[in-house]
Amino acid sequence: MDNTNDFVKDITNIEEDFAKWYTDIVLKAELADYTDTKGCISIRPYGYAIWENIQKYADNKFKETGIENIYFPVLIPESLLQKEKDHVEGFAPEVAWVTEAGEEKLDERLCIRPTSETIISTMYSKWLSSWRDLPFLYNQWCNVLRWEKETRPFLRSREFLWQEGHTIHETEEEAIDRTLKMLDIYAGIAENLLAIPVIKGIKTESEKFAGAVSTYTIESMMHDGRALQSATSHYFGQNFSKPFDIKFQDREGNQQYAYQTSWGLSTRLIGGLIMAHGDNRGLKLPPKVAPIQVIIVPIAQHKEGVLEKVYNLNEKLSSKYRVKVDDRDKYSPGYKFNYWEMKGVPIRIEIGPRDIENNECILVRRDNAEKITVKLEKIDKIIGETLEDIHNSMFNDCKKRMEEKTTIAYNIDEFKENMDTNQGFIKAMWCGKEECENKIRELTGAKSRCMPFNQEKISNKCVCCGEPAEKMVIWARQY
Repeated sequence: MDNTNDFVKDITNIEEDFAKWYTDIVLKAELADYTDTKGCISIRPYGYAIWENIQKYADNKFKETGIENIYFPVLIPESLLQKEKDHVEGFAPEVAWVTEAGEEKLDERLCIRPTSETIISTMYSKWLSSWRDLPFLYNQWCNVLRWEKETRPFLRSREFLWQEGHTIHETEEEAIDRTLKMLDIYAGIAENLLAIPVIKGIKTESEKFAGAVSTYTIESMMHDGRALQSATSHYFGQNFSKPFDIKFQDREGNQQYAYQTSWGLSTRLIGGLIMAHGDNRGLKLPPKVAPIQVIIVPIAQHKEGVLEKVYNLNEKLSSKYRVKVDDRDKYSPGYKFNYWEMKGVPIRIEIGPRDIENNECILVRRDNAEKITVKLEKIDKIIGETLEDIHNSMFNDCKKRMEEKTTIAYNIDEFKENMDTNQGFIKAMWCGKEECENKIRELTGAKSRCMPFNQEKISNKCVCCGEPAEKMVIWARQY
């Protein structure tokens, strides 16, 4: 069986129909599949292995800063959801309700967790008594359900996997510091694990999380120039601690309300990986998150000594790298090359009788298709160096694209022209009025992504209304 191009011909060209290309990759690379539950996907083993690597990396980073894992119920009484007005209004359209158990009507509706601030806050009010108990530095890994009208695998599923961290603190300063610390961790996950550069900033008032005082974000750019909100960190102040009575006795013996944070990332990062790095041959995975870092493909494996050498090489490398041997005997090497390219494995090793004679192998990079001949005694060292170089190269490619697709606009006509001719990030000044945000979205389809921490004074005037403006905003069409 050959058909070496099977895994390419079924993929829509990335430049012709990006949305269809994305779906093709999800299905063809066996990351996920559609289910009979409308709007929900099944994450397949390869896709889940990517999530596990993200989860492990993130969990370790959290714990290095004192975070502990915890778990709360998936069902939340309606009375709890009603306690924080802005929060319930923000999530009301997306909430799914449980109203019956067996044949009995419930006395009170239970919402299926869209997020857990309310039930966690209730428990914190029970557990907290003194300033000596603080801070609570807790996180949970779980699933959530939001009744999205339009869904797309990983990017916007009704049910998805995530982590949600919820901390409470003695002072405002400590809470804000924790909020920003988690944002920095998220930026490190995106850049150091996923090889995706991000912009850090604060959301505008209209774009912040329902119930938050401030929402901070990391924004990344996909291949087509659209933005992906990759993770968020929220400072709640006392917006939840007051309605949920999260109080403690302070150092002077007085009762005070705690200061609170919340922060999360989800499986939409897998969608970000696909759209930031993929190409017309399929997935392209950064080495640190790839379930398989090195695939070994034997050439003429039926010949004496080939598989034995391959298994020995696999054993040697497996102590340091995530390695797999493709010794399926019903498929040609060409078929296997295409199969593993589709799955985005960073390095392929080809080894056959002639290579064994010469004590060498062929190493092929997925990111740039470069082929090199490597002596077997040096393969361990070369793989380590190559994996590091692949990560840096993929990061730099994304960064270059982001720079090329970032423009400046001084007025609304220029804004529209930039967005239509070079879809990407637009840097533009903003007066602070929600009306201008709404008008820009109406005219261009772009939303404010964030007010970046690294501010630039482009001009003194709002890009929309021309009135005085102090803040530079990153704008983009989004996923």
